[in-house]
Amino acid sequence: MAVDNWVSDHLDELIAFRRDLHRNPELLYDLPRTSAKVAAALRAMGCDEVVEGVGGSGVVAVVRGRTDASGRAIGLRADMDALPIAEATGKPWASLAAGKMHACGHDGHTTMLLGAAMGLARERAFDGTAVLIFQPAEEGGAGARAMMEDGLFRRWPVQEVYAMHNRPGLPVGEFTIAPGPIMGSVDMIGIEIEGVGGHAASPHQTVDPVPVTAALVQAVQAIAARTIDPMDSAVISITTIHGGDAFNVIPQSIRLTGTVRTLKEDVRAHVETRLGQAVSGIAAAFGASGRLDYSRHYPVTVNHARETELAALAAEAVAGVGRVGRDMPATLGGEDFAFMLAEVPGAMINIGNGPSAGLHHPAYDFDDEAIAWGCSYWCELVRRRLGAGGAEPSRAPREEPA
Repeated sequence: MAVDNWVSDHLDELIAFRRDLHRNPELLYDLPRTSAKVAAALRAMGCDEVVEGVGGSGVVAVVRGRTDASGRAIGLRADMDALPIAEATGKPWASLAAGKMHACGHDGHTTMLLGAAMGLARERAFDGTAVLIFQPAEEGGAGARAMMEDGLFRRWPVQEVYAMHNRPGLPVGEFTIAPGPIMGSVDMIGIEIEGVGGHAASPHQTVDPVPVTAALVQAVQAIAARTIDPMDSAVISITTIHGGDAFNVIPQSIRLTGTVRTLKEDVRAHVETRLGQAVSGIAAAFGASGRLDYSRHYPVTVNHARETELAALAAEAVAGVGRVGRDMPATLGGEDFAFMLAEVPGAMINIGNGPSAGLHHPAYDFDDEAIAWGCSYWCELVRRRLGAGGAEPSRAPREEPA
């Protein structure tokens, strides 16, 4: 099948839209220009409903099919926010905002869903309703949760929800997906070690928090290495250590921060418990005190098996059977689409971004050639899931696209 003809006809304007977003990145929930531009484009395309300000700065659009005999609805989600990174691409469309850039491809994600909105509103060749979700604050702000708390699925009920993310290193025109846990939980930790400060020449008169910190940093690695099944996954990374102000003063306290990533909720709970034991126990062994602040941020992203296969079949109809993998390796990077998947069955698929720099890298850029493939995938998925009352589609034929 390859890409839809209508996408090819409008590809130049979609690329221009993407590059405009790239030049003008905005962070987290502070998306006044991005949200307004997306909403205006959706209204111009003839969407039946466009609502701004959902979850702070999210946008929701509704496109109804020619018929609604099934009463079914499908949700499609794209993220809109950028990252606090200084761009180093040197591209003509590079960021104009100092210290901000679209280093994760959310400009491309937004554009692909906008392109799909254009095609769906134009054709309406489906039975039911497509709910298009443009989400803020994926990069650490839990924008998915904010939209849900603002009534996303209560105001626009859907039976299934899907997302798409670009994947550097995967050829453009290819897709990859897998059922089950695909991205890790994201937890933040803060550790306070309280000792007794004093002169560095008289350590015996102090309770030095520095050796406590050294022992703790080493010990926490044993939690993953020696208390968790090697077939499971867990990462505990201490990323900052702050304490002391002078070369000849033993500090009173030291603060550490870091992150924990897992692919199973029981492993996540185990790590939290063991970390608390290590912090208090090791500090006590040195005569100091320790406190752990453990904040659960994003849950594990879990693709539902049935919806994963349905997404893969739609991708095969666009790209060809040999260009859709079903064994995508899991990553311990986080994704707040996990909140939506915990409430509604669905799946996230990855689309090839070619030989680009990695995500969150200053030299990263979204590959505009992926736009047509992503738009076509979204439209094919809606046609299949909302065609004939949402009947299960057959497997795509095995010829490659032209």
